[in-house]
Amino acid sequence: MATTISLKNAVQGSKFLSGLLKPVSKVYASAAGYRQIGLRYDDLIAEENPTVKEALRRFEIASPRAAYDRAYRIRVAMQCSTTQSVLPKEQWVTPEQDVRYLQPYIDEVTAEQAEREAFDNIKLSPKH
Repeated sequence: MATTISLKNAVQGSKFLSGLLKPVSKVYASAAGYRQIGLRYDDLIAEENPTVKEALRRFEIASPRAAYDRAYRIRVAMQCSTTQSVLPKEQWVTPEQDVRYLQPYIDEVTAEQAEREAFDNIKLSPKH
């Protein structure tokens, strides 16, 4: 099984790194501008990935209304992009509204794929 290195756990485990990078991440999220056109962070995830496709399928089954809201946010953002404008300030997504709604489904699918991969590559030794 492939091992990946992630800074996420190191940053979250360290009070110093977390305290240093959290304000920077908030400024970056504000400067990115996706909230000004009505999008949440998980709306930006590319849908072409098979893992994300499966996560979106599960999300739509679990919460049809939230899936509809996601599609609406994307359409509004596309309209803003076409007209090269931003929404009125009262329609911007606030940091409190910008929650990771799709990431739990992506994590679940990734874990299942890793488990499936582990079982597919299991080596059995014959007992004599």
